[in-house]
Amino acid sequence: MELKSDDKVMLITSAGCNALDYVLDSPAKVFAVDMNPLQNALLDLKIACIRSLDYPEFFAVFGRGQMPNWGDVYRSRVRALLPSASREIWDRRGDFFSGAARRSSFYFRGSSGYFAWLINRYIDRVAKVRSTLTQMLNASSIEEQKSLFDSGRVQESIWRPMLRWAVRRDFTMSMLGVPRSQREQIDRGYPGGLEQFIIHSLEVVFTRLSLADNYFWRVYLTGEYSSTCCPEYLKEENFNRLRDGLVDRVTTHTDSVEGFLRKSDESISRFVLLDHMDWMCKGDSRALTAEWQAIVNRCAEHARILWRSAGLMVDFIDPLKVNVNNQVRNVGELLTYHPGLAKELHAQDRVHTYGSFYIADVRLV
Repeated sequence: MELKSDDKVMLITSAGCNALDYVLDSPAKVFAVDMNPLQNALLDLKIACIRSLDYPEFFAVFGRGQMPNWGDVYRSRVRALLPSASREIWDRRGDFFSGAARRSSFYFRGSSGYFAWLINRYIDRVAKVRSTLTQMLNASSIEEQKSLFDSGRVQESIWRPMLRWAVRRDFTMSMLGVPRSQREQIDRGYPGGLEQFIIHSLEVVFTRLSLADNYFWRVYLTGEYSSTCCPEYLKEENFNRLRDGLVDRVTTHTDSVEGFLRKSDESISRFVLLDHMDWMCKGDSRALTAEWQAIVNRCAEHARILWRSAGLMVDFIDPLKVNVNNQVRNVGELLTYHPGLAKELHAQDRVHTYGSFYIADVRLV
């Protein structure tokens, strides 16, 4: 990202963690854009809690995923700080953080959270590898992780026929937010298809990447973060910096990328597009072309764009045609890729469930 003080960042909101982590590098502004109002409502809630709670309370809510007196805290201190649309959303979800439900952690709520809860029940009751996974999460080295993984027969215990069957179902993938277009990209490009891709990805996570700082998988497997394994915004010193003013640089926008850019008069220097273009690559390419035209129109000089894909190689962006200074250009002509850096960083990806990652600078002249 190479963020500087004058950078203006536009990103896909998702759960809002990236927006809060990026603003800790003190860019001028962070615009969190998502078509799903629930994602923006979650970031709005985090922002409201940063402004109204102390650090132990904030970590209880978003670190542990539960606060027994959440209802009272929400009504008396948080609710009034929310935008009206987000207030309506959280008024209807008062029990998500209370810890009283069967799925006690907030991180086991929602569709993907429900799937995580089911996977954890599968780990406990079918695969019966909870003890080994806990030891792996607390291991002091990758070598210790691999030894536990192998000796505990984690691979064989987890990948039973019922789970193999489940990962081949579109319904299962939709709960995880994986569209058919992404599944088809992996099936076409990876030997053994989606099932083998997931098996290999999890093996890499457990045996080649450190779990000590892998907060993505810790929260998925336990329903909570720890004080030493969590996103940057959940660390006390960073919480204080956010509360002291940095959080005011973050704004949420319920819109498409193209819609936000078309309505905005901001000059954006950093774009973080995640994998959302995978959803747009099938069929009619007009929406994807319109998005890239909007990116070109609002692009600052020396802008940088990051995105990822389920596919092992993205071939649907470079051929898109956009208008630059009254000339029709292919998008690929405007991008200077950094394949070496992208490959190096992709290998370190702690989620490790995407086929490829891209870093590109935009040059319009």
